[in-house]
Amino acid sequence: MKILFVGDVFGSAGRSIVREHLPHVMETHSVDLLVINGENAAGGFGITPAIAEELFDLGAHVITTGNHVWDKRELIEYMQSVPAGSKERPRRVIRPANYAAGTPGHGVFEGTLPNGQAFAVINLQGQVFMANHANPFHTIDALLPQIQARVILLDFHAEATSEKVAMGWHLDGRVTAVLGTHTHVPTADARVLPGGTAFQTDVGMSGPYNSVIGVEKEQVLHRFLTGMPAKFEAAKGDPRMAATLIECDGATGKAIAVRTFLMGE
Repeated sequence: MKILFVGDVFGSAGRSIVREHLPHVMETHSVDLLVINGENAAGGFGITPAIAEELFDLGAHVITTGNHVWDKRELIEYMQSVPAGSKERPRRVIRPANYAAGTPGHGVFEGTLPNGQAFAVINLQGQVFMANHANPFHTIDALLPQIQARVILLDFHAEATSEKVAMGWHLDGRVTAVLGTHTHVPTADARVLPGGTAFQTDVGMSGPYNSVIGVEKEQVLHRFLTGMPAKFEAAKGDPRMAATLIECDGATGKAIAVRTFLMGE
């Protein structure tokens, strides 16, 4: 079984480069399961229902998010438009599972591919340098016994590399993959851990690399040089698609191989 995870889609440049590369990557590598992090897809801040539909039309089975999930308020109504047990598109947009009880949406999606292969996708948010949500390590320990699928992918949306690496070791042999998002810079440490879990500290951003992690570089430089607040806008130059491909045994959920992509125009 092959799983493709596309890292943080950032703004219109990110959506455009993903549209350009995704079809041939999916076909060339015979991808079975496609997961896309879309939390920055709407102008770099949040995701709208229309953009979620666009990503689903490209073949996404699940869309993960992170700390910008509520930046576009209309997403809340979209998430709540179907019941909890639904397999329809709004249910397949997930937010971090360690958000407070009663928060709109869900942090896990369990599904079945046309060939009968069961899978689960989990979204978690880190605590270090981020909002103080529930402990992600405790949350995942409570969630895993409830999941029936053997193939389990975790999008760990976190700031600190140490927290993401620790989560990889914490889950080694218990999930198929732990893939970090949020920092928008692809890391060179993709590997299969000894217990059979594919790991990468950060998949990277699918968006404009002629920028500061997606934002117009002049605006960010002004902020650093003066300390004054500034309005941040999504950049457009040098778009690239960052993605990670995992091959696993569908029967056991163990990862066999992992490779990364960073594809420009």
